[in-house]
Amino acid sequence: MPVEYEKKGHVAVITMNRPEARNAINGEMAETMEAAIDQMESDPDVWVGILTAVGKAFCAGADLKEISAGNGAALSTKKGGFAGIARRERTKPLIAAITGSALAGGTEVALSCDMIICADDTNFGLPEVKRSLVAGAGGLFRLPRVIGKAMALEVILTGDPLSSQRAYELGMVNKVVPEADVMAEAEKLAARITANAPLAVAASRTV
Repeated sequence: MPVEYEKKGHVAVITMNRPEARNAINGEMAETMEAAIDQMESDPDVWVGILTAVGKAFCAGADLKEISAGNGAALSTKKGGFAGIARRERTKPLIAAITGSALAGGTEVALSCDMIICADDTNFGLPEVKRSLVAGAGGLFRLPRVIGKAMALEVILTGDPLSSQRAYELGMVNKVVPEADVMAEAEKLAARITANAPLAVAASRTV
C-alpha cells in the first residue's frame, strides 16, 4: 500500500510508502491517504495522528509522470483535495514527522498538518514559480497564515528553499532534531496531547 496505517494506543501513524518515487503523489496514494484519514477520524479510540514517510524524501509533491500522462485529476480526491489531505476537514490533530525534503506539494502536505517535527537537514519550499506553475494545493494561503505575509511571499515568489532551522525561526516548525530522533519526538508530542481529554483537544483545535 502506498499509504500505511498503524494504531499505537491512542495514536494513529500514517506512513507514505512510495520511496522509489520520493513519495510523489499519484492517484493511488491520494485515495489511500484519504482512507487512512477516514480511519483515524472514525475511530473514537484514536485521539491524534502522526503523518510520516519512508525513504529519503518526505514527499516530492505531485507525480509529474502522472500529470504528463493526463492523470492529474486523480491526484486529488473529492473529500480531501490534493493527496487526499490538502482540503480534508478533520477534528483530530495531525503531526507531520518529516525526514528528507518536503518541496512543492510536499510542503503543502506538511502545511495541511497541525504541527511539524522535522530533521535538521529537511528543506521546505514552493518552487512552482521556477517551473511556470502555481502552488495550488493550499500553500499559497496556508504559508502566509503560518509565517506571515511578507516572508511567505518571499518564499512563494522566489521559489527558493526554506531550511528547517529557518522554518523553525519563522514558526512553521515546532521542533528541529537529528533525523534519527524525528519519530521519537513526534511520538513524545503525541503522548503529551493524548494526556488530555480528547473532546477538549478536538474542540480547542477547531477554534
